[in-house]
Amino acid sequence: MSKVLSKAKANFGTLPVFLTAISTILGAVMFLRFGFAVGAIGFVGTVFIIIIGHIVTITTAMALAEIATNSKVEGGGEYFIISRSFGVNIGAAIGITLYLSQAVSVAFYVIAFAEAFDAIKPWVLSEFGYELYDNRLFSIPALLLLIWLMVTKGANLGMKALYIVVTILAISLVFFFLGTTSYNEVFDSSQLLKGVDTGKSFFYVFAIIFPAFTGMTAGVGLSGDLKDPKKSIPIGTLSATIIGMIIYVFIAYKLASSASPTDLISDQLIMGKIALWGPIIPIGLAAATISSALGSFMVAPRTLQAIGSDKVFPNRLINFWVAKGTKSTNEPRNATILTSVIALIFVLMGDVNAVAEIISMFFMVTYGSLCLISFLQHFAADPAYRPSFKSKWYFSLIGAIMCIYLMFKINTPYAVSAIALMVVLYFYISIKSSNNKGLATIFQGVIHQFNRTIQVFLQKAEKDKAEEDWRPAVLCLSKDSFKRYSALEMMRWISHRYGFGTYIHFEKDYFSTESKELADKNLQKLIDISSSSNSNVFLETLISPSNTGAIVQAIQQPGISGQPNNMMLFEFKKGEKEWLTDVVDNYSILKTAKYDLCILATSDKGFGYKKDIHVWLNKDDYENANLMILLSYIILGHSDWKKGQIKIFATFPKEDIKKEEEQLIELTSSGRLPISANNIHVLSRDEGKSRLDLINEYSTDADLTLIGFHEGMIKSDKSIELFEGYDKIGNILFVNTLTSKFIK
Repeated sequence: MSKVLSKAKANFGTLPVFLTAISTILGAVMFLRFGFAVGAIGFVGTVFIIIIGHIVTITTAMALAEIATNSKVEGGGEYFIISRSFGVNIGAAIGITLYLSQAVSVAFYVIAFAEAFDAIKPWVLSEFGYELYDNRLFSIPALLLLIWLMVTKGANLGMKALYIVVTILAISLVFFFLGTTSYNEVFDSSQLLKGVDTGKSFFYVFAIIFPAFTGMTAGVGLSGDLKDPKKSIPIGTLSATIIGMIIYVFIAYKLASSASPTDLISDQLIMGKIALWGPIIPIGLAAATISSALGSFMVAPRTLQAIGSDKVFPNRLINFWVAKGTKSTNEPRNATILTSVIALIFVLMGDVNAVAEIISMFFMVTYGSLCLISFLQHFAADPAYRPSFKSKWYFSLIGAIMCIYLMFKINTPYAVSAIALMVVLYFYISIKSSNNKGLATIFQGVIHQFNRTIQVFLQKAEKDKAEEDWRPAVLCLSKDSFKRYSALEMMRWISHRYGFGTYIHFEKDYFSTESKELADKNLQKLIDISSSSNSNVFLETLISPSNTGAIVQAIQQPGISGQPNNMMLFEFKKGEKEWLTDVVDNYSILKTAKYDLCILATSDKGFGYKKDIHVWLNKDDYENANLMILLSYIILGHSDWKKGQIKIFATFPKEDIKKEEEQLIELTSSGRLPISANNIHVLSRDEGKSRLDLINEYSTDADLTLIGFHEGMIKSDKSIELFEGYDKIGNILFVNTLTSKFIK
């Protein structure tokens, strides 16, 4: 069966892609509306429209050719490319709207075909006395004939008919260019700039003309029927786009030099009066509209068939029905029937002018998506993305930006409606589908590359060592990540805005398959916890059989921001000494790494109501003062502490109290810190109470207390006692700075 399907899907070469695209580009708009454009804004203005339009179409054609040559393009054309690049979710959201625009395009071209019979209406009235007042007399039978052709014969006969209509189209253009008028004798080049003031803006005219340029992707819908899509799609689409642009420039000049602006605006079939043989223009119009309708009729069902094959619709039977093809050739007969119903509804409505703008919106979104995919893939640098044809990233970027800009310039309400519809479809499909790949993968690749570039740049940049520009870049190493969250909370507050943080969960074990799997599992648990709290902390795990080895490995971790780490945070529970002892014993390692040290002692009180932060200063460790005040200010910047305040307590000899108090007030006010003078308390050490007693007394209700210590204290025989005895207060952050910080 696979061989039969493969054979059925490999019938066409490059020529059908080119003919489908060129017949859609040189279609109904060229015959019916191009004269109006030249008459309204002149030859130069029309050329400007051609240039702007082809900035979009050529960049899209290049992006399409690039994406199509990266992998096998199967049935569904543009939908297949978008869904396999952006993922089924967003691909289906764009694909459904793309399909609707293709299906309605069938009706649009059939109605335009009926307008070709305007040329015979006067003759019928004079010869038979019958007035043909309703073009649906022609459009409905024409559509029914197309439906019969596509349902019974499929794309093969459609392609045979396409060869015929393209030949007629070419002949009509030859007769048009060979024709002359009396206006040619009085025309001079100065009239190329002239136009008639119709009261319509440039972008109104652009909106009418732009659909003429949008056929370059029509042939992509035949991707499932091509022998070599990687070759046929780039050559077919790019050649049709470029040749179409050149022809349009010559048509604009021929119109401007053969008829006055007034005639160009008033007569939509003015090309018939210019052509060497007038009747060939209505015939060419009929051929062009039928070829465009055929192209859309061949492409739309295949798009719907591909959408059904991806099981996008919520009902399994609907997916099966629209995806089902004929046994021998896999023709999308059911999808063709549904497309026929949609086209017939719009033909019966008779006027799709308003719908045509929405069609343009959807096509513009499709083109913008293709350009965006190509642009992002350039920066994602995915090894799996290896197209044989390569566009330039700036071409793709220009195409994407122009699509968005032109959408809103043409019709803002329609642009918003088109985008809103796709957003609704995207979220609906995302809820129903478990497939989340595609878009996220591309964006992750882009972010990884961008992050790499920034990191290398920062590493090479000259580092500023000024202490006044200090900011915390903290490493936290914890064995008890799932027993207590205090350390993770502290890191979250420090990393919220001003600082950077890396939290490392320590697994004490030998490195093995089992320990690696456990570490990965715990890392994912931490990521889930962190995600629920909007944390900016970077999370990692570390496996080591020894505490000292873990500390040595941790301090060698690079900073996540590009700034070197400058502080280490450890956490222990009051009353437990094992981990604290290891930290104290390895103080010399931290000093060698030139890290400031913070040790968080947690209690059952936790961080309380997150209202009061107490900072305790002492003359013996005054070098820690600025770091503790800065850390307090940074923590207070988090929304968890939005009702918080900082209180400073300092213990000095009685004779120095007044002077020290003035210095603290000056420090906080000159440093623009949110500390009121009323919250600065200088206590005497001569009242018969130790510093430990004063802290237990005044900070009983504090939610976080910061206490400094210096190297001499931690190297003494009673170093562990330094962190004990604070049983009456909540969580404590012990702080030791390597170098005194500057508050400017």
